[in-house]
Amino acid sequence: MNVALLLAGGSGSRTEQDVPKQFFNVYDRPIIIYTLEAFQNHPDIDSIIVACLDGWQTILKAYAKEAGITKLQYIVKGGESGQESARIALEELRGVCKTDDIVIIHDAVRPMVSAEIISDCIVKCRQYGSGLAAVRCQETIIRTQDGMKGDTYVKRKGIMRVQTPQAYLYGKVLEVHEEAHKKGIQDVVYTNILMLDQGETMYFAKGSEKNLKITTMEDVEIFKALYRMKKEDWVK
Repeated sequence: MNVALLLAGGSGSRTEQDVPKQFFNVYDRPIIIYTLEAFQNHPDIDSIIVACLDGWQTILKAYAKEAGITKLQYIVKGGESGQESARIALEELRGVCKTDDIVIIHDAVRPMVSAEIISDCIVKCRQYGSGLAAVRCQETIIRTQDGMKGDTYVKRKGIMRVQTPQAYLYGKVLEVHEEAHKKGIQDVVYTNILMLDQGETMYFAKGSEKNLKITTMEDVEIFKALYRMKKEDWVK
């Protein structure tokens, strides 16, 4: 079984808006619905669970019903961080998922994720135990201590920029999150970092520069442009 786990617990403070960014309306639909549709329409996704910002669970359920998101089977209250939200959702799946089932963790605010990316994450996870969407780093990376100056650089060919989705075997990812929780580790945002800290090797899958994470209002405008281009391709 393959389960998509969407992280939608953020308040979107960096956008400086009253509405959390995952619920921004773009072309009369909230961003999270575009993301849900990507997994709803993927033939290898069996069900979806969302770790949702508290107070928005009922709204999400209504939006999903209106959009025909039938694979959304679980909505849980999100935590104070992405790490906590992932753990809560993973624990909700206990008794639902088997150890070797695949959980695909994804940011609800990455609505442009493609079927090809989702598929490759699943394939790599089945082959190697993990599959993280990633792209080569194209920018120059300079180390800095204060954000104002730097004196050393990192070679680009030794760097990958990791995105979501990230696919993991359920038993292993649950174990890693629960172990971190027992140890009081709370400041790690991303599951892949928890995995690396536990000595796990991470395997890369296909990513894309179009797989945009919406963080600022400028990102919303970029998403609109990308979506318009996608719709034009459909018409062609």
